[in-house]
Amino acid sequence: MRFHVIIAAVFWSGLVDSRKMRGISSSYKRFYRERRSFLCIDGSKMIPFEQVNDDYCDCEDGSDEPGTKSTYVHVCFTSGTSACPRGRFYCTNLGFRPHYVPSSRVNDGICDCCDASDEYNSHARCQNTCWNLGQRERAYVEGQMRTLDEGLRLKQQLIEEGVLLWREKQAQLRELHQVAEDLQIKLEEHRRRKHEADRVKEQMLKALEAEDRGLRHQNRTATSVFQFLDSDKDGSLTVDEVKAKVVLVHDEERILSEEEALGLLGGSHQMDFTKFRHALWDILTRGDSVKIKDTHGAPGSVVSEDPHLKAADRAAEWEATNLKKVEEAYETVNTEISDLQKKLAIDYGTDWEFLFLNTQCYTLKVYEYTYTLCPFNQVTQKSTAGTEVSLGKWGMWSGTPKNHYNQMVYENGEPCWQGGSRSTTVTLTCGTETALRSVKEPSKCQYIMDFQTPVACQPVLKQRGIHSEL
Repeated sequence: MRFHVIIAAVFWSGLVDSRKMRGISSSYKRFYRERRSFLCIDGSKMIPFEQVNDDYCDCEDGSDEPGTKSTYVHVCFTSGTSACPRGRFYCTNLGFRPHYVPSSRVNDGICDCCDASDEYNSHARCQNTCWNLGQRERAYVEGQMRTLDEGLRLKQQLIEEGVLLWREKQAQLRELHQVAEDLQIKLEEHRRRKHEADRVKEQMLKALEAEDRGLRHQNRTATSVFQFLDSDKDGSLTVDEVKAKVVLVHDEERILSEEEALGLLGGSHQMDFTKFRHALWDILTRGDSVKIKDTHGAPGSVVSEDPHLKAADRAAEWEATNLKKVEEAYETVNTEISDLQKKLAIDYGTDWEFLFLNTQCYTLKVYEYTYTLCPFNQVTQKSTAGTEVSLGKWGMWSGTPKNHYNQMVYENGEPCWQGGSRSTTVTLTCGTETALRSVKEPSKCQYIMDFQTPVACQPVLKQRGIHSEL
């Protein structure tokens, strides 16, 4: 194959530019200083320097052919392919970003380098567009830098607010614990007072019932008992009225049967006061077989009328009401403590810069759906029909080791019809506003969101920009 190169070299000997060192970056030019020999950049071989850019690949890494492409197709039968399969041509692109193109694209009639350096020996008429491209990119980068500067300024404000908010939450937690301790003391006191009120009421009730039993026959009159038994106040007693308020002395729990009630009424379904006074009243007065069921409410009852018992009953009810209020307050405070502890257990960043997001929600309408992201809480999707679906609940940070806080995962959403549950991955990007920018569903029931916020801005980004050769 070397004779092909000799023929090609002779054929192109009149073209001085054919051996010019093109396609080499400034950092590699030291390897191409003309001397007696050339060392392949990968160190694999030493060749005579005249074999550099001779359209024949001597080095395995293609470093001896940085600026050539076979232009002698009829001699080498290469059909326009590059001399080295792995060869690369360096576009200097002064004013824009330099880059490499495959050597096979050199002198192929298509402008790949904005400075047209790849078409130095072709009929293509390429214009140098590097300066215009560089201007546009510089304007874009400058805009990005301004956004970053503003984002970092806003982030610093949010960090300061986050620190203050964190301290406020910690102080609030301490206050809630103090309130809970105070309520615990009150709770024990109110329980003691309720127990005492119930005890006093019970003792008074027992004493009055004993007194009532002794005075029952003395205090009752036929008229008052008849009126007590006559529930509908129609002047006569019926079987149902007797069954409702008269019981057997030795079996108070059992309701009188129809026959037993009829027997007390003298075999009649109704009994007026005259018959009552000469029949049922005598039976009740003896008290050996039946008695009035509700002695507390019966006429002449000491228990039903005693003002001290009524006061004790009101006091017991008052203490019960107060105890219930304190119990409810104690339960509410403990719930607030639990909720606040859960919130404070979340990782809000090294400087609590993400804390302000905890109580916020952000929405974005995409076609017929409205997506809502509530950071550290949940993600939902709502259709125009009003149906709301959970796309996941707060799970964890899932960023890279270099930037742990640039990605959130929300998991265990509503079940997907294909199995499994819905989940959402939220990527945080730097911006001067906090807003939900995009929502996509790359795979069924798996959603991705782009969430822009100043707290995602990183100072290290300021060191990135257009290549130093601009």
